[in-house]
Amino acid sequence: MRKHYQIDIMEDAKNIFYLPADIQKTNVQKIAYGTFSVEVRGIRHPKGQNRLVISQDIATKLKLPNLQTPLHLFLHDQTLYLGPLVGIFSSGFTPFPLRPIGERSLFFSKLLSVEKLVGAHAFIFGEEHINWENGTIEGLFYLENGWEKIEVPFPNVIYDRLPNRRSEKKAILSKIKDRLQKEYLIPWYNPGFFNKMDVYERLQQDSASSLYLPETHPFTSFSMIEKMLADYGHVYIKPINGSLGLGIHQIIYDRESQTYYCRYREKNGENKLRKYQTLEALFKHVFRNRNLSHMLVQQGIHSIRVDKRTVDFRIHTNKDTEGNWQVTALAAKVASPGSVTTHINNGGVIKTLEELFASPEKEKEAVKKLKEACLTLSHALENYMEGIIGEIGFDMGIDRDGNVWLFEANSKPGRSIFKHPHLKEFDLLTRRLSLAFSIFLTEQAIINPEEVFK
Repeated sequence: MRKHYQIDIMEDAKNIFYLPADIQKTNVQKIAYGTFSVEVRGIRHPKGQNRLVISQDIATKLKLPNLQTPLHLFLHDQTLYLGPLVGIFSSGFTPFPLRPIGERSLFFSKLLSVEKLVGAHAFIFGEEHINWENGTIEGLFYLENGWEKIEVPFPNVIYDRLPNRRSEKKAILSKIKDRLQKEYLIPWYNPGFFNKMDVYERLQQDSASSLYLPETHPFTSFSMIEKMLADYGHVYIKPINGSLGLGIHQIIYDRESQTYYCRYREKNGENKLRKYQTLEALFKHVFRNRNLSHMLVQQGIHSIRVDKRTVDFRIHTNKDTEGNWQVTALAAKVASPGSVTTHINNGGVIKTLEELFASPEKEKEAVKKLKEACLTLSHALENYMEGIIGEIGFDMGIDRDGNVWLFEANSKPGRSIFKHPHLKEFDLLTRRLSLAFSIFLTEQAIINPEEVFK
């Protein structure tokens, strides 16, 4: 783990700072925090202490808040960079001090609570918090006494946590993103939301990843669905830009009776299974108010089952402080009876793999297969998708023959699996690494900017 240092601010000195004892003597001429920097003269710590001490006037010029949070030190070209300063970009802010970002305030407070473990200063901000003229942001920090607004410089890196595709498409937010990246050269990670069809087409280009892909096509005709039903027995119709399992329909063909069944969830939460004599009749009734050009058709997988209930798996991967992918969480989701998906909001149940599998051998085999698949897929998505990707949530399946399948990949994965009491440590790990990746990005942006912005 990379070392971070406590920072003390002293009031009885001017334009001076003391380097930690274990940092080799170096000719530091500037000190930087976020996008601000100040010329200084630095000396070795007189007491040999392993902490950074800076005078109050430097802290004021840098707009460095005294948060008592250890920070990393990056030395390059006679400049000492303190950080990282991480801005978490979002929307939907409210005027209420206790819930400044509405229902998501609890999530963000938990995310920011790991900054001392990471060694970073992290805050949330939106378009309304930016002062372009001064190059500062009135960021929302979560401190011991709750939320507090503090003016800081533009950050070293920005973590995208826009809540939905609608906010992502707003022109003003897109312009902010472009300006901060292009004018201020700030790395921006986890931008945007994955499009299911786009993910499938990109991963098809990678031979190692294509092994995990069920046959998937944009909706074009009934004849295509008929062919896939003949091949697989059932298919799924999904919104290309859907989330949370909304709008997913399972179509099943019964060869004996030559009839079609459609399983789906209505808006009121009720699960439905309807029977039709023809595929045209099914679509005319079930999809009469839907734009089919926004849907895709995916091969049905005969997933493993528990008590006749379908099982799939949620796996989180994160990049760490070295820029390497790690599997950070793995859980099973068991569908409720009659449900088309395993989502918790549709009655699904979260289980650990130890609870799911009858023997340790089967559990170990499943974990190995799922981890290998998700690390392969993470590397491929990083290579084939635009932007800097730091975390991914995968919905995976294992069929009755033991083959692993990718159902969906999410750039901003939900966190419902962490409600399970035995997954709390993985909740902490995923939150910690989602911020810790900023350490790697900050160092790369300082030392190898051409690699970050290529």
